[in-house]
Amino acid sequence: QTPLIAMEAVKLYHAAGLDPRLLALLPGRGETVGAVLTAHDDLDGVAFTGGTDTAWRINQTLAQRQGPIVPFIAETGGLNGMFVDTTAQREQVIDDVIVSAFGSAGQRCSALRLLFLPHDTADHIIDGLKGAMDALVLGDPALAVTDVGPVIDADAKEALEKHRVRLKREAKILHALSAPAGGTFFAPVLAEIPAADFLEREVFGPVLHVVRYAPEDLEQVAGALAARRYGLTLGIHSRIESFAADVQRLVPAGNCYVNRSMTGAVVGVQPFGGEGLSGTGPKAGGPHALLRYAVERAVSVNITAQGGDPALLNL
Repeated sequence: QTPLIAMEAVKLYHAAGLDPRLLALLPGRGETVGAVLTAHDDLDGVAFTGGTDTAWRINQTLAQRQGPIVPFIAETGGLNGMFVDTTAQREQVIDDVIVSAFGSAGQRCSALRLLFLPHDTADHIIDGLKGAMDALVLGDPALAVTDVGPVIDADAKEALEKHRVRLKREAKILHALSAPAGGTFFAPVLAEIPAADFLEREVFGPVLHVVRYAPEDLEQVAGALAARRYGLTLGIHSRIESFAADVQRLVPAGNCYVNRSMTGAVVGVQPFGGEGLSGTGPKAGGPHALLRYAVERAVSVNITAQGGDPALLNL
């Protein structure tokens, strides 16, 4: 869906001296190019970034191959939640939620999908979110003033439109912006749902779902999110360390962000990747990533059989 970006990146690698035989760009659909590559006899491994459904299909294809078992690295999506307690600073929460949910039109795998707010402060925070949403500029992403651009294609827009219809029918839309005419724009939506299990899978776009909770029900509410079995990113806003520790214990996630936004992991600083339905690991940008692409071999030599003295040879 973004072949021009990939093409420019490959050009830069080749211009920097990387042998073209080591890096090739083959744009195409998964059922054509991807299917041929994953079934090829010379395949040594697969590294994939994309949807969970596609990762399942690749994994099944690899499992049915005859011959050597090849490694599979997957980084997929997530039902990413942020938990806020009553000690959190309202303005900071609002800023971080807006960036995490609506930045890049919500089209980051790490983007915020579910915002858990305590009953006591939920209305106050929601009012602030509405005002912040009204200040967002929708338009051409090439312009510096633009906050939210279009979604990637017509299929993505259609899926979001269908989800908005469901929200109107089965949940409560708290606030929604208007999309510019033309293109594949989908305006940000803020909706309230009863619980995390309302979402069966990731909604990839600028839609934020709010769940209200009582502090004494934290374990149950967090458990409902964990039961979805995704585990990519997790956000926490609190000035109580024990609250942050409890949420981290209850909701497994590859990357947890406390009192900050949930997107924009820096390679080499915040190794990125999920667990469960969100990926296999190892984390991109981390110390273990390159090792997954290597083949490890061990050689043991009996030096005494050659007449050597181990005590002397090992000095």
